[in-house]
Amino acid sequence: MEAIVGGFEGELKELREVFNSGKTREASWRRSQLQGILSLFKERESDILKALHQDLGKHHVEAYRDEIGTVMKSATYALGNLKKWMSSKRAKMPLASFPSSAKLVPEPLGVVLIISSWNFPFGLSFEPIIGAIAAGNAVILKPSELSPTCSSVLANTIRDYLDNSAIKVVEGGPLVGEKLLQHKFDKVFFTGGPRVGEVVMTAAAKFLTPVTLELGGKCPAVVDFISSSWDKKIAMKRIIWGKFGACGGQACIAIDYILTQKQFASTLVEMLQKYIKRSFGDNPMESHSIAKIVNKKHFSRLKELLDEPGVKSSIVYGGKSDEQNLFIEPTILLDPLLDSSIMTEEIFGPLLPIITLERIEDSVEFIRARPKPLAVYGFTNNENLKKKMISETSSGSITFNDAIIQYAADTLPFGGVGGSGFGRYHGKYSFENFSHEKAVMMRGYLIDFGFRYPPWNNKKLQLLKSGLRYDYFTLVLIKLGLKSKA
Repeated sequence: MEAIVGGFEGELKELREVFNSGKTREASWRRSQLQGILSLFKERESDILKALHQDLGKHHVEAYRDEIGTVMKSATYALGNLKKWMSSKRAKMPLASFPSSAKLVPEPLGVVLIISSWNFPFGLSFEPIIGAIAAGNAVILKPSELSPTCSSVLANTIRDYLDNSAIKVVEGGPLVGEKLLQHKFDKVFFTGGPRVGEVVMTAAAKFLTPVTLELGGKCPAVVDFISSSWDKKIAMKRIIWGKFGACGGQACIAIDYILTQKQFASTLVEMLQKYIKRSFGDNPMESHSIAKIVNKKHFSRLKELLDEPGVKSSIVYGGKSDEQNLFIEPTILLDPLLDSSIMTEEIFGPLLPIITLERIEDSVEFIRARPKPLAVYGFTNNENLKKKMISETSSGSITFNDAIIQYAADTLPFGGVGGSGFGRYHGKYSFENFSHEKAVMMRGYLIDFGFRYPPWNNKKLQLLKSGLRYDYFTLVLIKLGLKSKA
């Protein structure tokens, strides 16, 4: 696709005209674009896999699982449910409004801006695009410049497979993003970090534009003692995957740190070491099953986290790195200082701190004392602990005895709360994110209640009180003069 430069006025004008023409509202257009996404991923799979390997070092199996397969699943789900999502829903009306009927009609918002992230460049671009298209919007996508090969493939494939008059890609860095945000959109959808999220929200506020922010945060995993050897084995495999198995830990919903009981800590460390070796071998870089760090800046940041006083001495496994190949091996730390950067900032990499507590129940207070995370994970068969975690912690989601898997469920909303973001998407929630549910009410002239109109008197007040309480029996009695007060 040709580069979009300048102030974007011409491109936005075209998008607005296309939207106003009603083209994107047609069910046939929405279906054709969703089918175009499926064709894109089927026919350009090899280009996508190569780009993900070049930018992020993702193994082709991981890349297919996390980006190609999930997007195709979501597009297929949207196609299968589009008719139902687009349909209006009947709303019940009170008897006092008789004769009347009402319905809720979903309508597209208009021209929307989607700013996606580098760690899942295809998944985090197309998941919101699917929702925006299904809802009938025109779209501008701004992919991340930190995964440049993927950004280029996104621009070229979208040009070849989707309607370029209604769906455009803008490539570039922060200045391009800033220029885009100087224009009015009908919705801005941003995936990234809190710092840029603040910039996006500030710019959108100028136009009173609604914003969805998908941010992140430090997602804890509460790991209770599990007696069953089978359950323990599966839990360890899922924890390793939930930390290191999605873009090398560079994922907003990856496990950030573990909370466990002090007496269980040495056993937990031993088991985690065992399953890291089973998953990635003695030299994880040679396994090609774990992604590289995205660039030197992020590599240096992670090294600084490890080299901080009170942190380096807490390393109990791993810690080796290769700057030339932008690789840090899976690393476990036991009780690093709680005020160190590794415990106050989102890690976004293959470093896994374990914090020990006297009682596993103390994990709830530990989580509550910190900013609300995007996800909380609990590995436990203790039903009382599960109930306590559900009722006494706040997060975008909570998953027991697994990690990250909730992201792939089309029937569950994905999104944060508080500092981890706001707004939600996936499945029907993506459609709703980019829609406005318009209330439509219709009335007839057969019956009219005069007490709603002036001039006022006390009897009208009593009739209004009864009517607004839906106390129709009393209303009738007052109307007939059989009761004087309501």
